[in-house]
Amino acid sequence: AQGDRVMSELHQLSLTELARQLRDKKVSAVEAARHFMGRMATHQDLGAFLAVNEEATLAQARAADAALATGSAGLLAGVPLAHKDIFVTKDFPTTAGSKMLAGYRSPFDATVVRRLAEAGAVTLGKLSCDEFAMGSANESVAVPAVGHSTPTPVRNPWDRERVAGGSSGGSAAAVAARLAPAATGTDTGGS
Repeated sequence: AQGDRVMSELHQLSLTELARQLRDKKVSAVEAARHFMGRMATHQDLGAFLAVNEEATLAQARAADAALATGSAGLLAGVPLAHKDIFVTKDFPTTAGSKMLAGYRSPFDATVVRRLAEAGAVTLGKLSCDEFAMGSANESVAVPAVGHSTPTPVRNPWDRERVAGGSSGGSAAAVAARLAPAATGTDTGGS
């Protein structure tokens, strides 16, 4: 029963608490990744995610579990994170919220993505942002969010009639709705 409670409440844990649960093997990285992917799927109405890749996420989670099993894991081993879509990633498309970059796949990861991966973090997906991070309300994204067929503004999980902020609105909404324990974001011009 204790294990079931921990699993059902993973999204309520802080990043530090989740990392501890993973290190103590109370939950596996694969279980954590699946938990957060399930939450993402049931909250697509927020428009927070622009890209997901279940295969890549689970491969990263399995690698984190292997590192945890051998004691060679980094500080964030198995912790699921999501990245603002301006950070290039090998395993996920990067659009920077623009149709101009539709389908773009980077041959490398951005430094922040690479360093978080070296610490063992698992990427859940790419988060919505104002086009080229130029905006303050995350209403000017030009590509559809996951589960949508047309460009989708990010919705504030606390009040769907309000904006989530921007240009890192996808990051803000994902963390506030506990779709990810943490996310990358940027402050381009005072946002």
